[in-house]
Amino acid sequence: MTDLSYPAPAKLNLFLHVTGRRADGYHLLQTVFCFIDYSDILRFQLRQDGQIVLTQPLPGVPVERDLCYRAAKLLQTTAGVRQGVEISLEKHLPMGGGLGGGSSDAATTLIVLNRLWGAGLSRAALMRLGLQLGADVPVFIFGDNAWAEGVGETLTPVALDPAWYVVLVPPVNVPTALVFSAPELTRNTLPVTIPAFSGWLKGQSGYAGGQIRNDLEPVVIARYPAVGQHLDWLRQFGPAHMTGSGACVFAAFSTEQAARAVCAQRPEWIEGFVARGLAQHPLKDF
Repeated sequence: MTDLSYPAPAKLNLFLHVTGRRADGYHLLQTVFCFIDYSDILRFQLRQDGQIVLTQPLPGVPVERDLCYRAAKLLQTTAGVRQGVEISLEKHLPMGGGLGGGSSDAATTLIVLNRLWGAGLSRAALMRLGLQLGADVPVFIFGDNAWAEGVGETLTPVALDPAWYVVLVPPVNVPTALVFSAPELTRNTLPVTIPAFSGWLKGQSGYAGGQIRNDLEPVVIARYPAVGQHLDWLRQFGPAHMTGSGACVFAAFSTEQAARAVCAQRPEWIEGFVARGLAQHPLKDF
């Protein structure tokens, strides 16, 4: 039997706008996903009995709701696979942190088992499966940093300048559904364009004026003051934003040295790490 390990990297939402809401209740978004080199690690050991086994189930998460289990089961059923697998998850990404940990774990499970089981599905087919598991899963299968629209599933590759990120981890688990159901959440941000976003990234003054932001941030801060406290501390050193529906916050720096210098200054009550932005998902060409 073969025991192999693979990364499930985190993502940052460099901005996140809620531009509307569909009749079925799903929110329409605009965002940019950026992969970073901070990852969960997944190990897969093939089984011949067809069983899907999690060696270390996540505390408080029933096995049948675990995204790795659900991804493996969905692929197995869809492709008619008779083999099983034992999945070991080495968890580094915080749950409820907005770094996409569960979605990334599911995507890595689909990508790797598609190969190990010989299922033969295309990346597009895997992305469609991933969307059944969660709106953020397809981008990890897509493999490029991406401009995302719709409910997050309409993806366009974007080239991002190299950057290093300081990511702070407030000690709270923010439920995504709670944030999107908040009555005060604004759902009418005017759409922006990729060139306007690119200009904002490069510091051009023509567009942004603070308009590029995370629309979920005020909702989360009102309910979880610790997120606001972490943002306030990080904003001493420049622009900082919350990623996804929280709780993690981040700031970009042009060099590793600058990012590590800021991270080293954080007080004892703040957890955090430094990560490099990736040009693409590490399994894009797997």
